[in-house]
Amino acid sequence: MLEARCPKSPAGITLAGLAALFCGCAVAAGAVAPAEKPIDIVVARDGSGQFRTVQEAVMSVPAGTPETPVVIHIKPGVYKELIYVQREKRCFRFVGENSETTVLTFDLNANLIGLDGKPIGTFRTPSTVIDADDFTAENITFENSAGPVGQALAIRVDGDRATFRNCRFLGWQDTVFLNRGRHYFENCYIEGHVDFIFGGATAWFEKCRIHCRRDGYITAASTPESAPHGFVFSRCRITGEPGAKTYLGRPWRAYSAVTYLETEMSVVVRPEGWHNWNLPEREKTSRYREYRSVGESARPDARVAWSRQLTDKEANGFTVDRVLGGSDGWTPLKSQAR
Repeated sequence: MLEARCPKSPAGITLAGLAALFCGCAVAAGAVAPAEKPIDIVVARDGSGQFRTVQEAVMSVPAGTPETPVVIHIKPGVYKELIYVQREKRCFRFVGENSETTVLTFDLNANLIGLDGKPIGTFRTPSTVIDADDFTAENITFENSAGPVGQALAIRVDGDRATFRNCRFLGWQDTVFLNRGRHYFENCYIEGHVDFIFGGATAWFEKCRIHCRRDGYITAASTPESAPHGFVFSRCRITGEPGAKTYLGRPWRAYSAVTYLETEMSVVVRPEGWHNWNLPEREKTSRYREYRSVGESARPDARVAWSRQLTDKEANGFTVDRVLGGSDGWTPLKSQAR
């Protein structure tokens, strides 16, 4: 191989050398740049990692990229802290070893009095806020430990393309707030009792367990009229505490869209399925659908008249790629799930 000849600067340093210093460019012609690697950070409460808190780790790196994601390995422990992944911090990953032993928690609730002397309200209660795009979490518990005292969010997601695998979301009212964007949940556990999965985002839940702690409503979608899908639950399982009764959803906004595909519904689900939020006019605009529900509460004959049972052809139109793909063709899967 012939060595590349580069002109020299007056100081005797080649321009290629300067490029290598400041841009990481290869000097030799035809040289292959080294593969980019993730930025790995370890968080451990006992001090054995680089940081003791998750938020310190988040603040230590400005942002990642698809080629060099920021991977924060969180060792087992209960981390009681408010966590905020800012808008500019793209491509961050939280990775735990076991969701039951790696817990991110805080205990704000909407009735707490703020510095202005007024209740802080629902949207200032999240234990964790994900404002950045391309966030991923694996084997983590997100919790709001305030208890059954009103609105208390475990997590709020405002970014786009968030993925959660093998995670738990613990709370009571308003546990998971998916405000906007597209999101994917796989093999997750989500619990609560009132509107505990809510918001205007588009989200796919694959093989998740939805657990109802008291009487209430699972979803409260605020899907925009222009968004066709809203929340889609595929091959999930709905369970509940003894004696609890729940609705599959109620429309927080007029064009609320929720679909359950091949989901197992225990006796906790009310036969009528859906609630209109005491707003009869929303029965005309809400988009509530089921396909081949199974279990004790799979009762299509008993459902409210303004909900729909999908045909095989209609159900085939619900795939991860079609629901989440958007204009950029995003898919969180290596292959199609269905």
